[in-house]
Amino acid sequence: MEKKKIQQINIELDEKVSSGEYANFVVVTHSPAEFVMDFTRLLPGAPKAKINSRIIMAPPHVKAFMLALKDNIRKFEEKHGEIKSPGNESFQGFGVKPPGSVLPN
Repeated sequence: MEKKKIQQINIELDEKVSSGEYANFVVVTHSPAEFVMDFTRLLPGAPKAKINSRIIMAPPHVKAFMLALKDNIRKFEEKHGEIKSPGNESFQGFGVKPPGSVLPN
């Protein structure tokens, strides 16, 4: 039997990045070559929101990311109960159009 070589990757997390960025809204667009996710923080009464982070990924990586999220959501819900989807009403008072409104892609 041939033993598979396991590649180990060391990932560094610097102090500035480790504090994270809070986002409660994301706009996802795509082209044939990539997906673009713009993360922002919406605040009630604020006339506009600034994009805090833009993540650009190739389609295979986005699909792997989606599968990892699905797996983590399943594990979270097994431990803590079902996560309720807020629906469009959660965007009232923020002055933005809810998902399903006209957005790119």
